[in-house]
Amino acid sequence: MGIASFVNAHTHIYSGLAPLGMPAPARAPETFVQILERVWWRLDRAIDERSLRASARLYVAEALQHSTSALVDHHESPGFIDGSLDVLADVCQELGMRALLCFGATERNGGREEARRGLAECRRFIRDNDRPLVCGVVGLHASFTVSDETVLEAAELCRELGTVTHVHMAEDRADVKDAQARGYAGPLERLHELGALPAGSILAHGVHLGPDEVREAAKSGCWIVQNPRSNRGNRVGYPGALRESARVALGTDGYVSDMRAEMTALMEEARAHGDDQRAAARRCGAGYAIIAERFGDTKQERVSGAFDLEAIRAEAAAEAPRLWKRMTEL
Repeated sequence: MGIASFVNAHTHIYSGLAPLGMPAPARAPETFVQILERVWWRLDRAIDERSLRASARLYVAEALQHSTSALVDHHESPGFIDGSLDVLADVCQELGMRALLCFGATERNGGREEARRGLAECRRFIRDNDRPLVCGVVGLHASFTVSDETVLEAAELCRELGTVTHVHMAEDRADVKDAQARGYAGPLERLHELGALPAGSILAHGVHLGPDEVREAAKSGCWIVQNPRSNRGNRVGYPGALRESARVALGTDGYVSDMRAEMTALMEEARAHGDDQRAAARRCGAGYAIIAERFGDTKQERVSGAFDLEAIRAEAAAEAPRLWKRMTEL
């Protein structure tokens, strides 16, 4: 019989090696966008097939050790797009982790062609994947790194394949300001108007959505995923308006998938900001509904296979220096 466990409703498996000595940026970032530019976007550009497999094996194995039964992953590796979702899927299937995968299409490195390749990877994977523990959705990085043309293509892909979008939403004020500069009230309105948020879409963060926007997201059937440790670490603010929706789940945003630690942070943040802690606590189990919507069942069992965690950790420790070298050379 399986063991009931947790769903991590938004994460980045490719960051699995980050705790193993990822080099600090030459200049300390002062804003959220600088954190992306000087840390995480440097890391994702350095990821290749070999390092992605090592990152995935470590992240997934440790997630299972922390009683996580399913991961909703948002992947990005602009130097290794084609076939990247297969690497993640193979690891999840092998180790026994249920996973919902996407490639986050973006234009931040290579413009429209980069975005087309990202969406093509989503299409290929969704059509071809036959692994029982894994399925795919369409991914966009965030409103502020894609053009209207890319958003429209993502919307069409969702309609074509009958699926949803997983996207970072209003994590920082920069995302809101960018959408406003394009003539929209914010990124939620922009993606809604362009048709890229069908019911069931997954909006990571939502820190800078207002109460009316959160209610609109809920009314349209979208999920919002709160990531307390990440939001606190990146100093982007507290998503107080999420109290307006019951369709809010919990994720780690690339932090180790220790959902008990994430729940502790959630309660600390709710208490500090005067939120109803019992209402916030319900977010801990909401990820099961996301998985049920996409897989068509409500199983909450841990299904992991046998693996040698210490051997996987040793493999990761051996691979990490090569990735850090690539990262510093870019």
